[in-house]
Amino acid sequence: MNEHTRSVIQHTFEASNEGRIHFGEVIGQLLSVQVESYHVDYRAGVATYYLPDGATLSLGFDKPEEPIAPAFNAAGVRAAILGAQQGRVMYPEFKRLTQRAGCAGYTVWITGKHVSYYGRSGETHIERFPS
Repeated sequence: MNEHTRSVIQHTFEASNEGRIHFGEVIGQLLSVQVESYHVDYRAGVATYYLPDGATLSLGFDKPEEPIAPAFNAAGVRAAILGAQQGRVMYPEFKRLTQRAGCAGYTVWITGKHVSYYGRSGETHIERFPS
């Protein structure tokens, strides 16, 4: 992975975690350096970015202040997604809301244009990118 790609991923990660950019901007910036997917593990406090050539970059973040809810609530996850899509919810709040809804992590499939959210027992919710 070249330094420019690493820098764009790091900057995007920081801006998102600080609530300075929306999800659409995250996707646009990551696409500009050919990130094809990324995985966020709330429990481990790690986001891992994947490039088509097999290169990866893992970046750490603070683990949840509150425990992740034991039961997965797909409606709660969907409500957090809707708030983010409408620009009312930035990423720091999105993390809290989805964790309260039992989301343990998710994978953003940029090239597949969807996100797979999962609970602690393997429950899933698939959200397609808006058109």
